Amino acid sequence: MLKIAGMEQEIKDKILELLKKIGLENTGVSTATIANQLIFSIETTHPSHIIGLRGDTIYAIDYLIKKLVEKGKKETPHFVVDVDGYRSKNIKEIQQRALVMAERARSFQYNVELTPMNAYERLVVHEVLSNSPNVTTESVGEGKERRVVIKYNPA
Repeated sequence: MLKIAGMEQEIKDKILELLKKIGLENTGVSTATIANQLIFSIETTHPSHIIGLRGDTIYAIDYLIKKLVEKGKKETPHFVVDVDGYRSKNIKEIQQRALVMAERARSFQYNVELTPMNAYERLVVHEVLSNSPNVTTESVGEGKERRVVIKYNPA
């Protein structure tokens, strides 16, 4: 994973440039860290325009910015583009669900299979549980059915 420390301003500039090109000029960008992920949060008076239906627009903006940032680089930096805490809330919910399911795996001493998730959501689960005692995580399945299994691992 590429360290993002020296790239924050470059990423902010690319986000603002893209927003300007799509007609959203009165915006700002702030940063925060959640689940060891750097979050670039778009600040606007009309977040619903940027979120889109079921988050489609913000996911597309996130994808475009990542493609612009990774162009010409050997490694892809890990970060998230958010607006009005939309994606941050989702990350926190995934973290909570992963911690609850890890506790269930430890308590009942069996493997717990989570519902299918996209690659980023699986990454959050793996990251959150990476140092949890008595459990390991593994992604299984193919395509849209790919999910995380939290495996009980006695000490």
